[in-house]
Amino acid sequence: MPEVVFSVDQALSMRDQKIPGHNRWHPGIPPVVTVRPGSEFRVECRDWTDNQIGNNDSANDVRDVDLTHAHMLSGPIGVEGAEPGDLLVVDILDLGPIPQAVGEVSGAGWGYTGIFSRDNGGGFLTDHFPDSYKAVWDFHGQQATSRHIPGVRYTGITHPGLMGTAPSAAMLARWNAREQALIDTDPNRVPALALPPQAHNALVGQLTGDAGTRAAREGARTVPARENGGNHDIKNLTRGARIFYPVHVRGGLLSVGDLHFSQGDGEITFCGAIEMGGFIDLHVDLIKRGMEKYGVTTNPIFMPGNVEPRYSEFISFVGISVDHSTDTNHYLDATLAYRNACLNAVEYLKTFGYSGEQAYLLLGSAPIEGRLSGVVDIPNACCTLYLPTAIFDFDIRPTADGPRQADRGRCAATS
Repeated sequence: MPEVVFSVDQALSMRDQKIPGHNRWHPGIPPVVTVRPGSEFRVECRDWTDNQIGNNDSANDVRDVDLTHAHMLSGPIGVEGAEPGDLLVVDILDLGPIPQAVGEVSGAGWGYTGIFSRDNGGGFLTDHFPDSYKAVWDFHGQQATSRHIPGVRYTGITHPGLMGTAPSAAMLARWNAREQALIDTDPNRVPALALPPQAHNALVGQLTGDAGTRAAREGARTVPARENGGNHDIKNLTRGARIFYPVHVRGGLLSVGDLHFSQGDGEITFCGAIEMGGFIDLHVDLIKRGMEKYGVTTNPIFMPGNVEPRYSEFISFVGISVDHSTDTNHYLDATLAYRNACLNAVEYLKTFGYSGEQAYLLLGSAPIEGRLSGVVDIPNACCTLYLPTAIFDFDIRPTADGPRQADRGRCAATS
């Protein structure tokens, strides 16, 4: 096993660890350790909410989750010799749930998928599913099953939802300014257009005193992907993946968290993956002046891992950029097109006895493939969602006999 450079006692909050992590991006947060290029090491991770969600049959915890704690990240990890303008090369060697553990925290033999309420996080289909629901998944090696969505079993593509380098002070200021400008266009929108810095419940590693107060006040929230990487939620960033992160501060300052046992393309419920705590093994190296050499200025580039389930048969659902509720055409709106593809898949699964909420949870967590199929045929963008047929223990293909209706149980709801 590689050396553990960031350890987590899963019985304790991230705030109470011997060396705490952080939940805001800020260049002032010091590294917990510095490694050399060529090093291999292990990082232990806490559940992204700091384990606010339980293994139970109620979604009240999802409804009431305090998102000011998110995301709990392990790090930062400095890399010797890294300077602004370099590319930090990160190889994912291995990752998974908490090893040999069965217990109360996510990752200890189980994980969860949540539909966040419209006024507390929301999701891709929040206008159609405004209330909170949850599915708990049990891990069986590489596979997952859920008592809340019976009839389904699939192999997960385990990956980190969030990994990235620290921003420079100038970059952080640009993030905060442009996101605030977006918020100002509709400041009362629910869900919000973006999340500004918030000192409440900010965790800034080992920073204390005035420096800690400033970092808590200025630090960027970790919800979106940005130029430093961040919350990409790319399901194929798994074992064997190599990521090239821009370096914006001395040491690079790499952080990681938000581990997922499985996820569909888009993580459409917002908490759409199977969330868990666990571990990730990494190898790091440097390409000096790599940003200029390869024209990498605004985002990382990556080579996907080659470890994934090989499903060979799919049912695919199509969406176009039309708001069918008002019969309004939108010009090449790929987001709307993918939303319609998701809604079409939900309606199809309902004919087999699943509730809309169960179908929504399934599409967020199962290894579905989302594709941008057409973006030039004016006025309609076309997106498709590929749903593997083999994850079901019954035949979901259309036949002349009609769908096989059955009692499919129910997901965890709020009281």
